[in-house]
Amino acid sequence: MKQLYHSYEDACKLFRSLQKRRPDLFSVEVIGETWEKREIIAVTIGMDVKNAANKPALFYTGTIHAREWIGIELAIGFAEYVDRNIAYDHPLQEALENGVIYMVPCANPDGFEYSRNHFSFWRKNRRQNADGSYGVDLNRNFPVGFTKSNKPTSNIYGGPEPFSEPETRALRDFVESHPNISIALDYHSQGNVFFPAHDFRHEDTIDTTDMNVLCANMAEEIRKISNREYGIHQGKPPAKLINGSGREFYYSKGIIASVVEVGTRNISDYLDDMIEHIREHIPALIAAINEAPNYLKESVMKRPENFRATYVGVDTVTLEWEPYEEEERDIYFEIYRSNREKSYCRPFNLMGITQANRYADSNLQSDTPYFYHIRAVKKSSGRKSPFAPVLAVRTHVGDDEFHRTYFPIPDKTGYVAEKIKDNAAHFGVNSLFVGVSEAKGVSYAVVTIPLKTIPENAIIKRARLRLYPMNRVGVTVEKYGEWNAGIVDPKGVGDITRFEDVEAMDIRSYVGRPTPSNHLTQGIWRSWEFSEMECKALQEQIENREVIFRIEGPKSLNVGRSSQMMQWDIGYGKFGGGLAFRPHLEITYTLKPNRLELFPKKSFTVRADGVDEGTIVSGFDGSGKKIYATFDFELGSLPDWEFMQITRAYVVLNPVNVYAKENIRFHLEMIDADLEKNYEAIRDRHIIENIGYDVSVGELKSQEQVFVFDTYAIQEFGNRLKEKRSIAFLLRPSSAQKLVKNSVVEWHSSHPEYTPKFVIEYLHKRRRPVAPVSNLGYKIENGKVRLSWKNPPDRDFKGVFVIKNPFRKPISPYDGEKLYGGPDEWTYDDFGALDVKKYYALFTYDDVPNFSEPVILEYEPKGDGK
Repeated sequence: MKQLYHSYEDACKLFRSLQKRRPDLFSVEVIGETWEKREIIAVTIGMDVKNAANKPALFYTGTIHAREWIGIELAIGFAEYVDRNIAYDHPLQEALENGVIYMVPCANPDGFEYSRNHFSFWRKNRRQNADGSYGVDLNRNFPVGFTKSNKPTSNIYGGPEPFSEPETRALRDFVESHPNISIALDYHSQGNVFFPAHDFRHEDTIDTTDMNVLCANMAEEIRKISNREYGIHQGKPPAKLINGSGREFYYSKGIIASVVEVGTRNISDYLDDMIEHIREHIPALIAAINEAPNYLKESVMKRPENFRATYVGVDTVTLEWEPYEEEERDIYFEIYRSNREKSYCRPFNLMGITQANRYADSNLQSDTPYFYHIRAVKKSSGRKSPFAPVLAVRTHVGDDEFHRTYFPIPDKTGYVAEKIKDNAAHFGVNSLFVGVSEAKGVSYAVVTIPLKTIPENAIIKRARLRLYPMNRVGVTVEKYGEWNAGIVDPKGVGDITRFEDVEAMDIRSYVGRPTPSNHLTQGIWRSWEFSEMECKALQEQIENREVIFRIEGPKSLNVGRSSQMMQWDIGYGKFGGGLAFRPHLEITYTLKPNRLELFPKKSFTVRADGVDEGTIVSGFDGSGKKIYATFDFELGSLPDWEFMQITRAYVVLNPVNVYAKENIRFHLEMIDADLEKNYEAIRDRHIIENIGYDVSVGELKSQEQVFVFDTYAIQEFGNRLKEKRSIAFLLRPSSAQKLVKNSVVEWHSSHPEYTPKFVIEYLHKRRRPVAPVSNLGYKIENGKVRLSWKNPPDRDFKGVFVIKNPFRKPISPYDGEKLYGGPDEWTYDDFGALDVKKYYALFTYDDVPNFSEPVILEYEPKGDGK
């Protein structure tokens, strides 16, 4: 396996040979010298490479950790790809015409050669330390967050001071002398995950969205090649943030940066794995180079400001943002939509292009989360701006729908492992380990979720179980096996903290599609979507007032491997990331509707020569004039409009006697009930809406006729019901023939079976939200922001959402980080930084849920607490 890898000397020779053969594309320079006197080289690749300094650049570093050989091998693979394909690969041509890539293939030549020839697991460089030990972790030797250590033998020893090492000084000097660098990627192994830069505070920054989208776009290119999904994780809690890394140093220079962790081993099987990793990352690198012009510090465009949702409905979201200045008339905007966080922005999810500062996105699904990105584009140059911070919304529930999000019961949620005795200690205070390892044996997770607030007669329409994968780098996952979630049959459930009892659980139904190992990614929520049959299985658990899920993974190890395990955030306890990372079950449900039948208060047949009360006859008279029929309904028996939701309405008519020809059709119209009952008024009537479809005489002879309200008709009916006004219906005949005589249909009889009826199906459902909170304020307590407020005294009040957003005032209860949801009157911002300006928004909710208008608190560092 190792014989197929390149030595550092071979790599340098290869790059210099490319420079000699293609001096227009490749340039090699020495940027430093190691402790053992090896040259550190940088390779520049671009069209017309002599003018590289005048183009926006991507800075690539590889193998800063000696044992992580992917960096140098990918650099070689990319350079060879450029050499072979530049003549006909148009995306590559475009990328290298408009930008350039600087590659330091191996930032740690001494350590790499030591790893290659002496000790494969070597990580540091080869400095001789004062205590006689060797090596400094070069990725801890940069100044941002540098931590001084007195343990030189440690694998993460950062050196005596920042930039104490010639390798890191070489990288520093190169970056500082090349202000055209706008993006930096530092290639490592292992994990199949991107780690965007952070500023050592657990708060999103204005360019967090830019880095997430850059990584997501690269991940999508990877997925297209190998169907492997890469994760994206920006060091959110509870992860310890890395100190003194190159990534944060580049970021401190105004460069958007990310670590790229590749593969599942430091030194992988070359033919089986390494070649695949190289192939999948080449298009990802091309995509990243294409973005370099958009982030050049000297010419970066202004990102759209105050990107917000001004309307969120059942199937429509209206977006707005601040207009650009008048002189920028060649600006237009690209709007992208996705169903998951940290998503790509590619042509296939580009939903709108507009020069306006408003966009309506329609035909959406009810009760569904959507994530929107926007950037500006200059028509004359094609240059694109950075992205506005991502906007998250959730469409409202449908007319017949309710929503619940349930979180696990802490002391009933944890994992059990075959080889561990005290499994009870893993409940409520730890991560969930699922899979198999030599140390733990087979491990299962048990997730217990309460169902106390869902009605026992609920009919579940949609559901999904979500868990947040974390620390894939540490636990290692090879490319085999799958992870499943199953609903446990509550009968016979024993001790959920005993491995034997959990393994013996009877699974009532597995949920959604299994997650294969190459789709299990750190930092990307894993969702198990319930099918219709699985929803029924979940529905059966409502009577138990809780549902137990068993999460399971592979149960055997490949030869030579010690772990095939995934770690999931539990959101509780010392190792939990809090509410934002907690497992949860989302349920959209409906109820069996109430059914109300109304019968006509009055009915009329309106002819040209008079009006007959008590009959419903429609057609054509002997002179060929139309005969109309109307019938009124009294609506006083219906419930209060504010607490009902009509799910369906229809009129049932039974033809009693048919004296009409086949070419006549009949239409049902909804009209005002107070319309005068004379021929002229009826003929010139105002039609509120046509109900259902018209019917022919042929259809009348065989069955009763049902005229179903469409959505607009239900809305108009609701408006009249809200205003406490009655409505009427009118039957109108029509014919394709110019003249039709003596053709009528009688629609009314004293027999109940033939009496017209108006059927309304509805749910008891509150329409308006409860009042917002009052007395919102904060204080600093134990180094955290503590928010407090007063809940409204409404019997339908169920709780409060507390949302944090550092960029804008949240208008939607999903636009930002959720800090709390429940009936309390206080909460902490557990991981928030005190020196960051931000907005806190509080939304009250009922059991639909309907959300109130937000009450917003603007937090200013060193504020007075009001």
